[in-house]
Amino acid sequence: MNRYLLIIAIAFASLLVGCKPEARVPNNARTTQEVVSIYPDYRDIVVPPNIAPLNIMVKSEGKEFVASVEGKGAPVLAAAGSDGKLAFDSIEWRSLLADNKGGELSVTIYAKKDGEWLQHPAYKFSVAEEDIDSYLSYRLIEPSYELYRQLGLYQRNLTNFNEAVIYENNDTYQEGENHCINCHNYQNYSTERMLFHVRGDHGGTVFSTSGKADKRIMVNDSILGNAVYPSWHPTKPWLVFSSNLTGQAFHLMDPQKIEVIDYGSDLIFYDAEHNIISNVLKTNSDMENFPCWTPDGKKVFYCSAHVAEFDTLAADKKDERSDVVLRKYDKVRYNLMSISFDESTRTWGTPQMEMDCASDSLSASVPRVSPDGRYVLFTLGKFGQFHIWHSSSDLFVKDLQTGEIRPLTAANSDNVDSYHTWSSNGRWIVFSSRRDDGSYTRPYIAYFDKQGQAHKAFLLPQEDPEYNLLRMKSYNVPELTRDAVRTNPDELREVIYDDEHVGRVSYK
Repeated sequence: MNRYLLIIAIAFASLLVGCKPEARVPNNARTTQEVVSIYPDYRDIVVPPNIAPLNIMVKSEGKEFVASVEGKGAPVLAAAGSDGKLAFDSIEWRSLLADNKGGELSVTIYAKKDGEWLQHPAYKFSVAEEDIDSYLSYRLIEPSYELYRQLGLYQRNLTNFNEAVIYENNDTYQEGENHCINCHNYQNYSTERMLFHVRGDHGGTVFSTSGKADKRIMVNDSILGNAVYPSWHPTKPWLVFSSNLTGQAFHLMDPQKIEVIDYGSDLIFYDAEHNIISNVLKTNSDMENFPCWTPDGKKVFYCSAHVAEFDTLAADKKDERSDVVLRKYDKVRYNLMSISFDESTRTWGTPQMEMDCASDSLSASVPRVSPDGRYVLFTLGKFGQFHIWHSSSDLFVKDLQTGEIRPLTAANSDNVDSYHTWSSNGRWIVFSSRRDDGSYTRPYIAYFDKQGQAHKAFLLPQEDPEYNLLRMKSYNVPELTRDAVRTNPDELREVIYDDEHVGRVSYK
């Protein structure tokens, strides 16, 4: 019986293949000046030479479609029926991009309409000389949530369409078992050392070194609260975290839906090898957040907001402090700061202002320093620090050689452009954007050239070009790495659910 079912399945698959339009440039196509509508918008972009095929969906009218991508070497063709979904052969695509490094490719789309083939005006895109790191990891989460369920960490191979699970929590709500996973982070673009937090049931911070994982409780009476936003030292088993008192508020009328606020935050230093934690900056009226080491390990960038009302409110007055921030949430603004670090003595210098954002009625978030140490990339919005919910947020860079601060105009949009990561060679930026529909964050990739200029950003390619629209999840916290995560999901689940063997930090 199974044999007959197999024969039927093969015959059905062959029938489907036989019905697929032939990928051949049509003869005698009539030229039209009508610009073809495609999704995603891959016109006039710069792509890495190792990126997966830029499959597209034609949204213009037609019964059949053919696309021809041309440059040096043989063109790559794809055909589609009335759904307009054009998928390019991955081997041919890879060869074409390799032949055209540093050059330009032209895409011509043909559409069959009313029995006649039309040739639409071609569009172009460029191929950079530099690769992008092969792996992008992210959290997938519903854009508005109240329960810790149906979320996880995933890793996509950017050279193809393979997506792997790093760790998933429960698909359904389970009393006493549900937990959140957040703040995954890697040391120097390698998964040799990585971590992520677990909040709620089975809470703690999961560390993985060379594929071996353990869970630690990052709480001590001498620090403000839990370790939250992390940054690995470039070479040592050290981290700087922010330690935050965080709350959520849900807007009734505002289309931005959620406001995530801090009513207290400090910077803390953690020696992961010896399991010792200490304070970097412990201040009552200033809230420090989003630390990031420089590539030489000699400085940490971060953001800081001063709240004058906290002068008379101690850190343990949580309700009163929360009320203060809720009343003035749209007036709390974070400046871009830095602080020096002496590795030999493990001592910290005096905080330095890098940009007085508050004076310009702006607020900084998530500084990330380029691998060459030349630029610090950050997000500016009108207020607050959780810009993933702020439509005013845009990407900016500060040139640390010249002091110039400017927006990445070509990469930004009129909606959320926020949480971002550099590639290990400094030529690519991946960030979260809500430019498609205002509700779901999706990963966009932009080229950052040797002159320090960003180029038009493009959406993460998918095998099915409509998949980004059909996937009802937000991509959260994109992080690039050169290699794949080494610990498998079953091992991570075992560590997370083992609440008996948990390390606890000591304070020094």
